[in-house]
Amino acid sequence: MKILSRIKSAFFLFAMCAVSLCIMALTTVNASGQEVKTLKKTFKTIKEIPITSIKNQYRSGTCWNYATLGFFESEILRKTGKSYDLCEMFVVNKDYMDCATHYVRMHGYSQISEGGSCDDVLEVIRNHGICPEDAMPAPGSLTGDSLANFKVFFPELEQMVSNIVWSSGERELNRFTTEEQKPLRNKEPKPNWKESVQQLIDKYVGKCPESFVYEGKSYTPKSFAESLNLNLDDYVSITSYTHHPFNQWFVIEAPYKWRLTPSYNIPIDQLMEAIDVAIDAGYTVAWGGDVSGNFLRREGLAMLPDGVVPTQQMRQQEWDNWTFTYDHVMLIYGKAIDENGKPYYLVKNSWGKSGYYKGIWYMSRDYIMLNTTYIFLNRNALPKKLRKAVG
Repeated sequence: MKILSRIKSAFFLFAMCAVSLCIMALTTVNASGQEVKTLKKTFKTIKEIPITSIKNQYRSGTCWNYATLGFFESEILRKTGKSYDLCEMFVVNKDYMDCATHYVRMHGYSQISEGGSCDDVLEVIRNHGICPEDAMPAPGSLTGDSLANFKVFFPELEQMVSNIVWSSGERELNRFTTEEQKPLRNKEPKPNWKESVQQLIDKYVGKCPESFVYEGKSYTPKSFAESLNLNLDDYVSITSYTHHPFNQWFVIEAPYKWRLTPSYNIPIDQLMEAIDVAIDAGYTVAWGGDVSGNFLRREGLAMLPDGVVPTQQMRQQEWDNWTFTYDHVMLIYGKAIDENGKPYYLVKNSWGKSGYYKGIWYMSRDYIMLNTTYIFLNRNALPKKLRKAVG
């Protein structure tokens, strides 16, 4: 009887745990402590623009790279009908070298980070060109992984670049309070530092090709970029904040936007109109914003709690108090409505074919309104008045 009683007790505890797990699977808690349902939703597609395949950034902080190259791939597809698979590791190689150079030129008063923005990809293509995916080693192949894994690579790069500027190798130690602490910074950059940094980058992500053959024709990265039929002057960044005047350009004060490229500032309702006009006209939109709050990663859903109505003031307050940050970049490529008629955007992510929708995410219109840091798009997709304003 004692054994039977123990079995019953164990079964009861197991059942209670199972019930708890089921409840946890149905709800989650957002940053405000509110419960948000995580049930699978159904959607009706209203507008869908052709895009290229879903990629996986894996263990690398390169969403900005995958999303923006996906954006340019969709631009080429829109203009020519041809699909390309552009090489993310080419951009990583060139951009991290550019970032290291900027860090040294700023005497260490900058950031070495895996993160970046759409501007990085644009400037890499403009200054260095681009190559197709198969012109470089596959991501992760040089380190024995199947996909890009920067867990070893980036700390080594960060340490090496820090050592060029700081004799301690740790910039965090150089928050100077006395004159005696200042010698922690080197008197000058170490000789041949660029060669050392470039060798480290090449070791982990591959050396960028000087030339390659694509579909039977020889190219350099720059001539290949020229063949893609992209006018790189067509692309602009649009934002919406009140700590700078509207209808002017300013540099968004975000850690990952180290290139200091300005964005055009407009009210949030005009920014949302710009997204809608672009999608309706058949243009995709690269989106940079926050996914740390009401973002259900397993389900592939981003939506605000019921009753939350985003405003310009709310956006600014959450930006100023760091509730809303810039931590992810994705590609908006369509519109949908849920079973209740609520508007959503179709979004291509770069975490592989994960979630209920196999790598596609649904982000509600009000979520985008509250959590957008900037959008990056073709200026020809903008409403006529805004197109004229951005020049």
